[in-house]
Formats: sequence, C-alpha cells, structure tokens
Amino acid sequence: MSFSTADLYDANEGKVHVAMSIFQNYGLKKQFHGQIYTIKCFEDNTPVGETLRNENGKGKVLVIDGGASLRCALVGDLIAAAAIKNEWEGIIVNGCIRDSAVINTMQIGIKALNTNPTKSVKKYPGLKNIIVDFAHVIFHPNQFIYCDEDGILISKNALL
Repeated sequence: MSFSTADLYDANEGKVHVAMSIFQNYGLKKQFHGQIYTIKCFEDNTPVGETLRNENGKGKVLVIDGGASLRCALVGDLIAAAAIKNEWEGIIVNGCIRDSAVINTMQIGIKALNTNPTKSVKKYPGLKNIIVDFAHVIFHPNQFIYCDEDGILISKNALL
C-alpha cells in the first residue's frame, strides 16, 4: 500500500507525532509501516538479532534505541536478511548499521543515524517491548509508525 507521510500528517494533524529528521534511509523499501515493537540496547545487538531471527514481524516495525551511539553497528546484512525472512516491515535504528552497500540491494526499509563497520559487543543485555524516547518522540509498543523518504510519523491509532 502506497502512502505519503506528508499526506498522513495533513489528514491527521494534531493526532500524530513527527520524529526529528536525523535518520538516513537504507534498503530498497522506502515506505514501510506497522505496529511498533521496541528494543533498548547499547552497543550490543544480541536482542536485535534474537528478535529478528526468531519472531515473526508481519505488520510490525522494529524500533531500536541504541542510545544514538555511533561507535558500532546494531544491524548488518545478516540481521537484515533475517528480518526479511521473518516478514518484518522495517527497522529504525537510533544508532548505526553496517554492510550498507549490501543492505541497499535488499527488499527492506531501514532508517538509521549512520554507518559504522565495527560490530557490536556482547556484554550489555537489552530490554524488549518497552517505551523508548529519542528523536523528540516517544515510541510506545503497539502504537503505529509510518516511514517514508520524508520522515517518521507515530500514531496511537492505525491510519491506513
């Protein structure tokens, strides 16, 4: 289903929240939307990999609060491939990805702050499906998120 965040904003002004425009677009899928599923982790992508490899993401967007760290990547091509296999609609990373050249050839939509070739460490456990706050918006699990080339909208209710 094709949509525009600008049109959704105009039709729902006062009912949606707009994330700060700090994200780069990766992957071939430029538009994606779904219910929010969150992970909070810092420089350890263990919960990200576990979630994308083991859970069906049909109708869901994974929102990762990586603390805006630019020191390592939380998503790479193998994790992105797992997301595609398990039908995740898209991924938002408050942090970095790696393998961007490969990811840019894949049928997935990812928004991230930047890239970094460094892999994550494996020493800080993360939290799943909790409220996270970054880019001047609050991401509540099970609320709805809409992403395209213009930005990110969050809504309490489904807009499409």
